[in-house]
Amino acid sequence: MTAFASGEATGNLPPLITSEQQNLAEAAGLLAGRRLAVLTGAGLSTDSGIPDYRGPNSAPRNPLTYQQFVGDEKLRRRYWARNHVGWRYMGHAAPNAGHCAVSRMEQRSLLSGLITQNVDRLHELAGSRNVVDLHGRFDRVICLDCSTVVSRSDLAQRLEELNPGFAERVGREGLIEIAPDADAVVDQTADFVVAPCEVCGGMLKPDFVFFGETVPKDRVSQAYQVVDDGGALLVAGSSLAVMSGLRFVRHAHQQGKPVVIINRGATRGDDRAALTVNVGVSQALTMLAAELPDLESGDGSQ
Repeated sequence: MTAFASGEATGNLPPLITSEQQNLAEAAGLLAGRRLAVLTGAGLSTDSGIPDYRGPNSAPRNPLTYQQFVGDEKLRRRYWARNHVGWRYMGHAAPNAGHCAVSRMEQRSLLSGLITQNVDRLHELAGSRNVVDLHGRFDRVICLDCSTVVSRSDLAQRLEELNPGFAERVGREGLIEIAPDADAVVDQTADFVVAPCEVCGGMLKPDFVFFGETVPKDRVSQAYQVVDDGGALLVAGSSLAVMSGLRFVRHAHQQGKPVVIINRGATRGDDRAALTVNVGVSQALTMLAAELPDLESGDGSQ
C-alpha cells in the first residue's frame, strides 16, 4: 500500500550536494527580478507519495486512453473498479515542501500564475490560488452526455452501494500500485457495477484529461496568459513528454523569456531552456522560495 506524506515534512528531504546548490543559486540569479510563470508536473507530487509516469525510477505504465474508455465497456468497467480503490488513496495525499514553496512565492506576488499538469489538487491544498488545472481534477466527475458535474466523493458513495465491500476486499488483498490519475492495479473487476449519470443515464468520466483527449481550449488560453504575464517560465517536475506542457516552454522561448527546468532526468524542453537543474523538485523549490528576492515596484515582467 502506498504511504502518503502527512504534511510539508521539509526535514525529511535529503540535503543538497554542493553542485546542486550551485546550480540552484544560478537559477535564482537568472529568475530574480522577474515575475514567474510556473509549470508543474507529476515529479512534484512524488514526495507526497503519488508516483509519476516518466521519472527515472517509475515503473512502466500503459494508461487507458480516452478512446478505449468510451469505446470498450469492459475496459471502462475495469477502469472504474481501479479508480474506486485508487481515488481514496489520492485523497489522503498531503502537500509536500515543494507545493508549499510555490504557495509562499505566490503569496509574495512573485508569480504571474501557476499551471499544473497534475490532477491531485495539492497546489490548492497548499494555499495556491491562481492555478490553471491544465489536465483537470481527480475530485470531480463529468457526464459525457449531458455535461453534469458531480463530486467524486458523491460518486464513491453510489459505487460503494452498488459494490458493497469491494474496496475493502481489495485493500485486504494488498494494493500493488497507484498512478497519478488515481488508477490502481486491481484484479478481478469483471463483476464491478459502473454507475451511470443520475440526471440522464449517460456515461460518467473523471473530470480530467485522458491520454488521447484534448485539453479544453479555454484552459489552454488561460495557461498561455499566465506565460504571457510572466517574465520567465519555471518548469518543475515535468518531463514535458507531451505537447500539452511542452508548448508553453516553446511559447516562452519564442518570446525571449528565460526558461528554467528543474527535473530528475532529461526533458523534451531542455534544448529551449536557459538552464536545466537535475535535482529533487521539493528541495529545489524550497531553496528558490528562500533565495528569490521580493520584486521591486513594477510588474516584474522583464
